[in-house]
Amino acid sequence: MENVIIIGSGCAGLTAALYTARADLAPLVVTGIMPGGLLTTTTIVENYPGFVDGIDGFQLMMNMQKQAERFGARLRTLSKVESVDLSQRPFAVTIDGEIFHTKTLIVATGAGHRHLGIESEHLLENKGVTYCATCDGALPMFRNKPLVVVGGGDSACEEALYLTRFASTVYLVHRRNELRASKIMADRVLGHPKIQPIWDTQVLEILDVSQDEVTGVRLQNLKTSTETTLDCAGVFIAIGLVPSTQLFTGILATDEAGYFKLTEGSKTSVPGVFIAGDCADKVYRQAITAAGMGCVAAIDCERFLQDEAHAG
Repeated sequence: MENVIIIGSGCAGLTAALYTARADLAPLVVTGIMPGGLLTTTTIVENYPGFVDGIDGFQLMMNMQKQAERFGARLRTLSKVESVDLSQRPFAVTIDGEIFHTKTLIVATGAGHRHLGIESEHLLENKGVTYCATCDGALPMFRNKPLVVVGGGDSACEEALYLTRFASTVYLVHRRNELRASKIMADRVLGHPKIQPIWDTQVLEILDVSQDEVTGVRLQNLKTSTETTLDCAGVFIAIGLVPSTQLFTGILATDEAGYFKLTEGSKTSVPGVFIAGDCADKVYRQAITAAGMGCVAAIDCERFLQDEAHAG
């Protein structure tokens, strides 16, 4: 019998693990297939308090993990939650085919990359189509070649800037005529000699499926409907995130965009189930806000168990 199982190992999950571990609850953390979450794919995090010169995203998450483990958090690395039964307490959580029972549950499943939704994107994934410049940008297939980044937010700008280390040119394709990114990121991108923005444009097709590799993109200007073809060796898609809440469809309430609905603090409609991080945050989606939500969920969880013990 577990006191608390935490699903997710990003900023929210590991902060919740730290707080519940220090409360002697010995949390079991299920990391999922990407331990540390999406932040592990970020080269430099400059806006997390306490790091004057910034910190590598992967290193930040490893630090959080070690800190939580120091106080007794237990991690099931690369493990996946297959199903949950929240119909009665203790809850039943199936992890890699094994059923665990827990008094409480903290869901910090985060969010995943949004896709363009075109067939060629799917067919050429890992063949020149990727969602992580940090993971793939240094591959030989991309070096000294023109590359395309799709998007206009901070993530897209960070991807574009990172790729300037390897690409001959980085084309930043965006549906609007200005970036949605923060001013500091936008200024860096627009001032970089290797980055060429392509405004008011969408990707119709990624070429070339028949060659089983990326050779270019077919673009359409949204104002003129004019179609053009642009040669490139890779397409890096950074158009936002989708909350990872599918496991709880029909079990926990979500809004029209799929984000969890919270009732009070981190609480849900199911007593003993708490939510933290980007799976419930469609507004801020920052490392620091996810960590804050992890803290809230952990404290709510601890108080829930204390109240139950006193009532018993």
